[in-house]
Amino acid sequence: MKAENDQRAGLLYGFGAYGMWGLVPLFWPLLKPSAPIEILAHRMVWSLAVVGLALLALRRWGWIRELLRQPRKLALTTLAASVITVNWGLYIWAVNNGQVVEASLGYFINPLVSIAIGVLVLGERLRRAQWAAVGVSFAAVLVLAVGYGRPPWISLVLAFSFATYGLIKKKLDMGGLESLTAETAVLFLPALGYLLWLGAQGRSTFATEGLGHSALLAATGLVTAVPLVLFGAAAIRVPLSTLGLLQYMAPVFQFGLGVLYFHEAMPPERWAGFSLVWAALAVLTWDALRTARRSRARLAAVAQAPAAVVAPAREPA
Repeated sequence: MKAENDQRAGLLYGFGAYGMWGLVPLFWPLLKPSAPIEILAHRMVWSLAVVGLALLALRRWGWIRELLRQPRKLALTTLAASVITVNWGLYIWAVNNGQVVEASLGYFINPLVSIAIGVLVLGERLRRAQWAAVGVSFAAVLVLAVGYGRPPWISLVLAFSFATYGLIKKKLDMGGLESLTAETAVLFLPALGYLLWLGAQGRSTFATEGLGHSALLAATGLVTAVPLVLFGAAAIRVPLSTLGLLQYMAPVFQFGLGVLYFHEAMPPERWAGFSLVWAALAVLTWDALRTARRSRARLAAVAQAPAAVVAPAREPA
């Protein structure tokens, strides 16, 4: 009963996390006339404040001393912070410049890019279905490049930066709250320095656009931290395969907002490219579910094998 309740709670946490990530394109336009770089700087500063309060409430500070004693981990943390800065900044710029659909494509192809990085960087071997999915996604990028008249660079940068971020996080092996705190701590001083410089130049919108605008800029910390906390709570309660399926919620919501709410153009060649991406993801999902089912069957067979061997030996006795 407890396991069922945990899994049900995990699903709710997962829906909450990916739902928030999917609906976040509605939030960034509210921050205009702030420029994307100013929004990004506020996101870094206020995120550290939010996660700092969370750590204070949980009294989880011991990992900081351990991190400071490991130069390699510090370097990886700095690299992760730099990569996610590119991802965050470009996403905010894309949403506020009418490119929500292309941004959503980046998160659709992110699992496929992660597979490619696994092959090229980690030397992983792919199954036939995975090779087929990668091939179809490559064809999709070509179709979209023809449709856009250029490579879909926003999608590609978002996908590759987030996949690289995932690779670095895998090597760091830190908890979600701890790693986010370390990354925002690395980004805090440059971000705060930039905001102070903007204020000195008279170009800051934090104190000139009213109290409501200031509150929205401060809320960027919550918008960053809350879904990550929900995701961490989901990750320990539901199987990885379930999380893998839930991750498609965010780009589906983003795509829907881009087409239905922001009324971005979807000519036939763009529909063709997206259809190829969705076909590749369908193949990838089918292969992942089939592999997980086979793995469970093998584990069940191994668990039953000792009983099958021992039982005949007891009967003659």
